[in-house]
Amino acid sequence: MERLVLDFISKHIEDQEVIGSGQHRFTKSKSCLTNLIAFYDIITGWLDKGRAEDVIYLDFSKAFDSVSHNILFRK
Repeated sequence: MERLVLDFISKHIEDQEVIGSGQHRFTKSKSCLTNLIAFYDIITGWLDKGRAEDVIYLDFSKAFDSVSHNILFRK
């Protein structure tokens, strides 16, 4: 039953283009690795054209561990 619901929701999201083409990890054939490759391709292209770029990496993985999940569910 869960597989049927997942397939139905996935098809709806894909058909209605709810998730943009730039979204990785939650779409078929796109992962964190493909996101990194796409990002790297854009940045190196800009650098090849002589543009200077700054990149800031933020890690929010632990941020939600410190917030009460009950509060998040209510929001």
